[in-house]
Amino acid sequence: MTPLASLAPISLTDLVAESALLTRVDRKYLLARHDLDDALLHLPTGTRVLEIDGRRSQRYASTYFDTGDRASYRSTATARRRRWKVRTRSYLDTGTCWLEVKTRGPRGTTVKARQPHPVGMPSALTAEATGFVQRTLAGCGVPVPRTGWSGAPALDTAYRRTTLALPDGARATVDTALRWVAPDGTVLAPEGVVIVETKGGSTPSGLDRRLWAAGHRPVRISKFGTGLALLDPTLPAHRWHRLLTTAGPLAG
Repeated sequence: MTPLASLAPISLTDLVAESALLTRVDRKYLLARHDLDDALLHLPTGTRVLEIDGRRSQRYASTYFDTGDRASYRSTATARRRRWKVRTRSYLDTGTCWLEVKTRGPRGTTVKARQPHPVGMPSALTAEATGFVQRTLAGCGVPVPRTGWSGAPALDTAYRRTTLALPDGARATVDTALRWVAPDGTVLAPEGVVIVETKGGSTPSGLDRRLWAAGHRPVRISKFGTGLALLDPTLPAHRWHRLLTTAGPLAG
């Protein structure tokens, strides 16, 4: 039995009620699949796993939008204070979809605003959706052209996610079966790659401390930024250069 299989379940309703975390500090870890079980041994007592209709991992798909000059990508690659991302996220097992705008808040927090999006239209933004993006970005201090914000699909991602509710109020996700697809149809699906992300307050969670004890440290990784950098080597990859060139699950 794997460490995750032995955990008590938590419902989606209870998870949202206990830990919405739209403003949070994220810490990300890149692991090889064969290291995952050892890293998750001895999880904090009281850790629960999200279970929906008997399933402990859910299928996710996201479409990221960017401007023609890749302003979103470049804001992330160069670690600008006002960096941002726009995406639709489809929850394939529950048949729901959301439009999300992620920005950077005070003291390195991640701030996420979202609204429901039409199911089956992940790559299309209506005028109302574009207005939501523009208002959200402007409200967070991100410069928006006078002509208005405009973006097009820049990257599709898909993966399986297991979500953990930690007893200290933090949340963690474990993403496997990662797949990136560029607008021209180029596909990248690295084998054996796992992304673990903790989401909580400024104080590291019990899982962070467990991962540190197992020799894992937070890394700079973004499914959007790292995926585009791998698929389009002409883009600047400053923020992820070491991750993509040093020995590890994503290094070429």
